[in-house]
Amino acid sequence: MGQLIYSGIASLDGYIADRDGNFDWSAPDEEVHAFINDLERGVGTFLLGRRMYEVMSAWESWDTTDEPPVIQDFARIWQAADKVVYSASLESVDTARTRIERTFNPDAVRELKAATDGTISIGGPTLAAAALDAGLVDECQLFLNPVAVGGGLRFLPDGLNLRLELLEERTFGNGVVFLRYRTLA
Repeated sequence: MGQLIYSGIASLDGYIADRDGNFDWSAPDEEVHAFINDLERGVGTFLLGRRMYEVMSAWESWDTTDEPPVIQDFARIWQAADKVVYSASLESVDTARTRIERTFNPDAVRELKAATDGTISIGGPTLAAAALDAGLVDECQLFLNPVAVGGGLRFLPDGLNLRLELLEERTFGNGVVFLRYRTLA
C-alpha cells in the first residue's frame, strides 16, 4: 500500500503564502533543497491543485544546465513522476506524465494508494485539506521557516481535528526546522 504524504514549506505562524499570495520567503537554500530532494526522490505520483501545478510546472521546461546540482536533481525528480492535477478550470497541461481530474475523488485516491507500494505526494493546502478530511494522508512533512507573515494561505485548514505522532525532526543551518508526523486515526 502506498503512502500519501502532505509536504510543504510554511512560515512559523503556519502559512504557505502570505496575504498577497507571496511565498518568496520560503525558497529553500541548498542544504534544505538537497534534503527535500531526498524526500521527494521516491515519489511516484504528485497530486496537485491547479495553483500548485502552475507553480511547479516550471520544473518541466526549465533549462537547468547552468544551475546548481541540487536544482538539476529536483528537475529530474519532478519530470520522472506522474502528476494528477485537480482542477475544474484548467483546460490542458503542458507537462509530461500529467492528467487532469475535474474533482477530488477520495475513493480514486484510495485506489491509487492500494495500487502502489511507493510514495504519493499531495501538494497545495486546499487539495491537502480535502485529503486530510477524507482520512487519506499518512504523513505530514513540514518545513517551518523562521519568519512570520501574519496571514494568508494556511498549511493546515482551520477546523481540522487531527492527532499526529512526531517521527522525525531536524534543524538546518538557516534556522528552518523539518517536522515529520504520522497521522493517527
